[in-house]
Amino acid sequence: MSGHPTALIADDEPLLRDALRRQLAEVWPELEIVAEARNGREAVRLFDERHPDICFLDIQMPGLSGVDAASHIGRRAHVVFVTAYDHYAVQAFAQGALDYLLKPVEEARLAETVSRLKERLESSRPAINTEQLLQQLSDQLAKLQDGGTSEPLRWIRAQAGKTLRLIAIDDVDYLRSDEKYTLVAWRDGGKPAVAVVRTPIKDLLEQLDSEQFAQVHRSVVVNLRAISHVKRHDNET
Repeated sequence: MSGHPTALIADDEPLLRDALRRQLAEVWPELEIVAEARNGREAVRLFDERHPDICFLDIQMPGLSGVDAASHIGRRAHVVFVTAYDHYAVQAFAQGALDYLLKPVEEARLAETVSRLKERLESSRPAINTEQLLQQLSDQLAKLQDGGTSEPLRWIRAQAGKTLRLIAIDDVDYLRSDEKYTLVAWRDGGKPAVAVVRTPIKDLLEQLDSEQFAQVHRSVVVNLRAISHVKRHDNET
């Protein structure tokens, strides 16, 4: 292909759009982000206006899902789904026909995806026909919206000082209730760190994986994987 490759990023979370843009700039400096969309309808409109080579689409967006937007785009661009739900990855992406990134996006996984995209663009191969898989994803989304079981949280947006951080749930050691807020104790590059999220702990508990997190006190929830041992006092049974 001639000229720099172009891309569109669609995600209803500004923080995640910014993060993906920065990561792409590091692993693929030649890629030009020509449009950013806040929802599926905006993604469709901007795609028709700018005709990017690649579209990074969040699956669940208000108004029109990323799956519906991808159906509109068809084979006119290479589509990469960005999702916080392993559920989708296992049932559709793992078949190898769809590119996907799990939130929070890992650099190694992004580098693999970029490598595949470069190869497709350089060989001028048309985008893969994924109509059947997109229909499967659309059906799964419909079930989820009709009251199906949602997937556990994979990341938490929290305030650390003056910075809004995206914290991978596996890095969280414990959560502690602080009136209307929740204190998040986590490991930032292996170092202990603390952040605050504006969500009551009882609401967060409902979204956590019960096999990984346990409420040990009415105000404390711990990551079981972060526990090395439990010490029993002499007066306890």
